[in-house]
Parts: sequence; C-alpha cells; structure tokens
Amino acid sequence: MTEELTYTQIGEYLYPDLTLPETEEAPMGKYGMLHKTYLKENKAMLYDRLLLAGKLDGHLMDIDRRATEMVEQLTRELTQQNRVDEEMKATNQMAWVQAMNNFKASAEEVVLRQLIYS
Repeated sequence: MTEELTYTQIGEYLYPDLTLPETEEAPMGKYGMLHKTYLKENKAMLYDRLLLAGKLDGHLMDIDRRATEMVEQLTRELTQQNRVDEEMKATNQMAWVQAMNNFKASAEEVVLRQLIYS
C-alpha cells in the first residue's frame, strides 16, 4: 500500500504532493451530521483517520441509514406493543398524534445513545 510520493519544489523547499481521495458527494441526514459532530469533538483521532483514508463520508452515510432504519423499526414496534393503530387515528386523532410523537422521541433517544454517541 506504499505509494511513491512526489514533491514540488518551491524556492529551496520540497513540498509533498498530498491530496485527499475523491469521495462520493451525497446529502447527509440528521443522524450522519450528529455523528460527524460527535466524532470531531470527542473522537478526533478516529475522525482524522476516517477523513484521511477517504472513508468518512461512507461511514457517516452508513450511520445515517442505520439510524433512520432503527428509528422506524423501534417506532413500529412501540405502536404494535401499545396498540396504536389506524382505528385510534380515526377515532381520537390527538391522542394518536401524541402517542406517535412520544414513540418517535423514545426511538430517537435509543438510537442517539446506542448508535450516534457511542
């Protein structure tokens, strides 16, 4: 994996020609951005290693995808466990909205603790 370095001479000094590998540009979601901030502030060595290897964006996209899927799955499980369904939505819409908001907040709390900030 060792590559021959090339240098550019500027004045009396030789500077290595270093470039970061090209990465795929894709929109990053909420969880990817939260994890990126966490890595920058708390795991700087890992952040730098991923960035220099060109793997940071892929890692963040994977975290974002997994977190989104996990929130959706946990929300579905909570709605099934608590019998919150379309019938409740039709008969008592405000209670349904309140329950769904609580389930989503609970699911996000679990995801943030287990996946984003770990």
